[in-house]
Amino acid sequence: MRATVIHAPHDIRVEEVPDPVIQQPTDAVVRVLRACICGSDLWAYRGTAARVPGQRIGHEFLGIVEEAGSEVNGFAVGDLVVAPFVWSDGTCEYCADGLHTSCPQGGFWGSVGSDGGQGEAVRVPFADGTLVGLPADAASDDRLLTGLLALSDVLGTGHHAALGAGVRPGSTVAVVGDGAVGLCGVLAARRLGAERIIALGRHQARTDIAKTFGATDVVAVRGEEAIAAVRELTGGQGAHSVIEAVGTEQSMRTAVAITRDGGAVGYVGVPHGSGTGLDLSDMFDRNIALRGGVAPVRAYIPELLPDILNGSVDPSPVFDRVVGLDGVPEGYRAMDERTALKVIVK
Repeated sequence: MRATVIHAPHDIRVEEVPDPVIQQPTDAVVRVLRACICGSDLWAYRGTAARVPGQRIGHEFLGIVEEAGSEVNGFAVGDLVVAPFVWSDGTCEYCADGLHTSCPQGGFWGSVGSDGGQGEAVRVPFADGTLVGLPADAASDDRLLTGLLALSDVLGTGHHAALGAGVRPGSTVAVVGDGAVGLCGVLAARRLGAERIIALGRHQARTDIAKTFGATDVVAVRGEEAIAAVRELTGGQGAHSVIEAVGTEQSMRTAVAITRDGGAVGYVGVPHGSGTGLDLSDMFDRNIALRGGVAPVRAYIPELLPDILNGSVDPSPVFDRVVGLDGVPEGYRAMDERTALKVIVK
């Protein structure tokens, strides 16, 4: 089959690789219908995150079950399924607690020795614990299928950030970051009943999406200017809940600075840079909580799926460019140059 591999920074190729096969009776093989490129993939693309030359890449996909192992009970050949960005056994104590990302037998797509999502097919370990079934007729609805793909990562990650930030009905929320996760954080905050949502971002095409997702205000500056603007919008107090969806030192400093005393920061931006940006004494004095991390999206998919199916939540606008598999290298370039927000692969 063909799949995307990374050989070096800025060297993404689509190459022939071995077809996936059932290795364990709990495996399934899924033929990929839709995949996408994640902002976190760019850290490998830019050389910030190390990869072995020839390693697979991509961790968001949905598709059709092509083969199921003898111990797979929840799925059959022909089923439409979505995969969260981490596989998990579904039976350990962490999975029972909804923390599938800490499953001792779990792993990330594209790790050494595993298939990546940006390919024609994927071997899925622990299919019953990992995959989530989708309505069969969704396969013929392109917009719905696009929205469902967001369940594999960005929608659940935005939801995780909103929960970590303690978003509640009637609250004021600020979202730091105008990438796909930040935009899904806006969507999640609206879904959880936030009354006011302040989106921080400098790219109008993205903040326009934020407005359609429920943002009531946009702050299009950074650093001290952004802090002052949010403080002004909130009567000097800051936001009850702040979603941090970037992962840099500056973004974390901004997030803490715009949080209302007694509020919380929900952080899901993959950390990168020279420091954390955290001043614990400031957080201590102001009773600011910090919660977040790698989102256990497998725990959230059953909750979020019905809202996509009934149309009350539609994350599909975060995908603003479509490529075929051969176009994946160009998709990486577009996202790296910020001429695309999130690239979908058909």
